[in-house]
Amino acid sequence: MSASYRRTRIKICGLTRAEDAAAAVAAGADAIGLVFYAPSPRAVDIAMAQAVVAAVPAFVTVTALFVNPDAAEVQKVLDSVRIDLLQFHGDEEHDFCSQFNRPYIKALRVRQASDVVEACLRFPGALAILLDSYKPGVPGGTGETFDWALVPDQQTKPIILAGGLTPENVGLAIRQVAPFAVDVSGGVEAAKGVKDHGKMTAFVNEVYCVDQQSF
Repeated sequence: MSASYRRTRIKICGLTRAEDAAAAVAAGADAIGLVFYAPSPRAVDIAMAQAVVAAVPAFVTVTALFVNPDAAEVQKVLDSVRIDLLQFHGDEEHDFCSQFNRPYIKALRVRQASDVVEACLRFPGALAILLDSYKPGVPGGTGETFDWALVPDQQTKPIILAGGLTPENVGLAIRQVAPFAVDVSGGVEAAKGVKDHGKMTAFVNEVYCVDQQSF
């Protein structure tokens, strides 16, 4: 491996079934995401989350996604499910996000380039900023891309790119943005909350291929 090689990390989000988690891990995902937001078609309860996590081995990060939760809701999940990382998709502020003794990432729905810079400053404790598409009233999972040119060339935190990624466009996204990681949900599904194992494998393979070609 050359010194110039970099590897784009991969998170597959919105898992609801243990068999899909196992397939995501087998495909090469670095992280999986569980959605604890009842209005989402990919939402899981604690029992479902426990079943999914049972299929996830060591060294694969289990991420819990919340949208404007109260602290008790987050703590109940943490007390019941193996969670390695928290992901906040709502209007949460840094003090709220950082109170749970877990590392966290903060999602941002991008409207302009300055949003990204501001988010890095507003969330000093975040391990990364996740960039998603802006759609009024929808906190994420829109299945739509945003203008990747809005992502600044220089960032003070690692950037996770989300929003409408698929096996067909993730290569272009990586070449243009060079994010630390990519996050996919709907783009690798057979139906909402049900992953297509072939699409997950194709997505991961495309990321690996582009990394090897580009860096």
